Amino acid sequence: MSDLSQLYQEVILDHNKSPRNFYKIENPTNFAEGYNPLCGDHIYVYLKIENNIIKEISFQGNGCAISKSSASLMTTILKGKTVSEAKDLFEKFHKIITSDPLKDIEIEEPSKLKIFAGVREFPTRIKCASLAWHTMFNALEGKAEKISTE
Repeated sequence: MSDLSQLYQEVILDHNKSPRNFYKIENPTNFAEGYNPLCGDHIYVYLKIENNIIKEISFQGNGCAISKSSASLMTTILKGKTVSEAKDLFEKFHKIITSDPLKDIEIEEPSKLKIFAGVREFPTRIKCASLAWHTMFNALEGKAEKISTE
């Protein structure tokens, strides 16, 4: 097993067992709901944005270890970022999980995102890993309707 694969498994297990920012923000400025009908993952993302900065971000819901750990890691990375930075990180994350698994990916900061590169090898799991990120993006855009991965 490669070092990245081992790290991927450790991070997934850690964030699934002890998810960070797993609660509902009271009076969020932005909110969105996401659902993956293929596997039943269902997530809510809450944001408090002040002066274009994500002051607080959290999530709730249920799903597989990959979706829960992706949401957990996402919230730790995005807290304190500007809306523009969050959208940029969404694009980087999407590129990481959907790029050709046979090619290396050049990732700047935060390198934690590269941990999810292993998802590329399992196309059915890409939707699990990206659900929270798509939901967060909808929240940033002020789209309250439920996003679906289908």
